[in-house]
Amino acid sequence: MQVTSTTDQLVEEQDKGRVIPKHFKLAFILVTSLFFLWAIAHNMNDILIRQFQKALDLSRGEASFIQISFYLAYFFAAIPAGIIMKKLGFKKAIIIGLTLYAIGAALFYPAAEVRSYGFFLVALFILASGIVFLETSGSGYITLVGDPSTSARRINFSQSFNGVGAITAPLIGGLFIFSGVEYSPDQLAALSAEALESYRIAEAQQVQMPYMIISVVLICLALAIAFTRFPSVSFSKSKVSSSPFLTIFQHKSFLGALVGQFFYVGAQIGIWSYFIDFAIELTPETTEKMAAYYLSASLFTFMMGRFVGTYLMKFIEPRILLARYALICIALVIIATLASGMVAVISLAVTSFFMSIMFPTIYALGLEKIGDKAEIGSSLIIMTIISGAMIPPLMGFLADGFNVQWSYIVPLACFLVVWLSTHFGKE
Repeated sequence: MQVTSTTDQLVEEQDKGRVIPKHFKLAFILVTSLFFLWAIAHNMNDILIRQFQKALDLSRGEASFIQISFYLAYFFAAIPAGIIMKKLGFKKAIIIGLTLYAIGAALFYPAAEVRSYGFFLVALFILASGIVFLETSGSGYITLVGDPSTSARRINFSQSFNGVGAITAPLIGGLFIFSGVEYSPDQLAALSAEALESYRIAEAQQVQMPYMIISVVLICLALAIAFTRFPSVSFSKSKVSSSPFLTIFQHKSFLGALVGQFFYVGAQIGIWSYFIDFAIELTPETTEKMAAYYLSASLFTFMMGRFVGTYLMKFIEPRILLARYALICIALVIIATLASGMVAVISLAVTSFFMSIMFPTIYALGLEKIGDKAEIGSSLIIMTIISGAMIPPLMGFLADGFNVQWSYIVPLACFLVVWLSTHFGKE
């Protein structure tokens, strides 16, 4: 027992300062792949909002219930995920998450057959519950295994592959979900009842194959993780605390992370949810397929921003970089709401680059000072993603009442709060 302990200590010493510790490279690769896969689900919602307007005859406000159903799971599943993670460990929590994700994705097939919006929303809730387990356990594992001084860089590196998934989702949507068949309201009104029904059935069935393939991939990954050794997470004596649970809220950095993450996630989900509608409304020559590719290009900058941000954190304190990026996002959204045509679209698209580091950096800063309460702290920060169920519907109903462009004053206000949280969160 003493030999094992000594060996572990030597390995930990050798890994000091490394972004990716040598002793968990395989586990690190597998967990990092989760960041890619949950980004697929998050960003497919932006495609579904547009697709379900066609397939199920929904308004923008009604379609926003896609985000409500998805992000309600973060409120209900985050604490159970944290408890299960603490009792069973990161690995088993990840396997549970992959299983739920796979089940939710597979349910898209029967939901499309019966063309029931309620069925789709239930499938999304189950799918998102799995992602809550993955985000809570995957983000926690990457952050907590290894040298604490490199945790922000480590989580930003893994989150870079979240950016790859974010790019891939609109491409999947543009190539395999969007049929390219678009009717104006007048053209729809001119269709016979039989032709209209056939059109809606075909549009609903477009989602079946992509989600079935996703389900199969998830099952294969769950099996791979089940047979992979995961090094355990241990806290140094300086980090372990026996203080009561409520003392977690005495840390300004943790409170700042809760507030900042709530408003950041709302801004991010809101911006991407209506980006396709935004591009089509401001540039009438843009088709839905073109708009999906614009979104994919925006998300490419998101991915590149993660890699660039990881590098910049070698020279700039994460909190300072976060504050600067928040200010830049405020400026870009102001331009997007006031300008016209491609200037507005490009300004909105570029926000993705500067949003890139926000989630992982806020997350890492929130866990930095809370020691052995990191598991529950992780769950509470993940719960703030519930804002994804609040901000997009607000934007959707503003878009229905006014126009899509003016609905973006909501994420503008959110970025202002993110900037303020970087100052409030200083210990």
